[in-house]
Amino acid sequence: MTKDDIRLLYEYDRWANDRVIQHVSALTPDQFRRDLGGAFRSVRDALVHIAAGEWVWLQYWKADPYGVSYVSDLQKRRDQLFAPVLYPTIAAVEVKWRAVEREQIAFVESVTDEGLTKLLPFRTTHVSLAHLMQHVANHSTYHRGQIALMMRQLNAEPIATDFHVFLIEGRAQP
Repeated sequence: MTKDDIRLLYEYDRWANDRVIQHVSALTPDQFRRDLGGAFRSVRDALVHIAAGEWVWLQYWKADPYGVSYVSDLQKRRDQLFAPVLYPTIAAVEVKWRAVEREQIAFVESVTDEGLTKLLPFRTTHVSLAHLMQHVANHSTYHRGQIALMMRQLNAEPIATDFHVFLIEGRAQP
């Protein structure tokens, strides 16, 4: 995986996240926060979880060293910064999301092909930065799919965020 591959993957991730955020903006505040009984209680909770995941991994990638206490402290910070109750509206989620994206864009632009091969500790093994970056984009895709289901539960139409739609409609041409 090259920097260009990662850049494209994160361009897609931002496009899909933006598309979902804009689309769920049509929900009423009640719909946005309604407990639908899933793993993430509401559309809001799922969106905050995606943003929190992208943020926490980004902080981890930028860290050095990667000690157990650092990871524990990082998870506590994530839980404090991304408590869903702090984001009562889609506008509040979007403000936080944009801040995470700006930091993420800077990181993606700073990474090198060589840097993508760096092995980082992960649980009981080591995983390349490139593979962890793929994981984060896949994690966000997974949860955007859950949001699509939530939209149906709210009698709202979900929006397509498939990679092929991005390639045809959403990709900024070089």
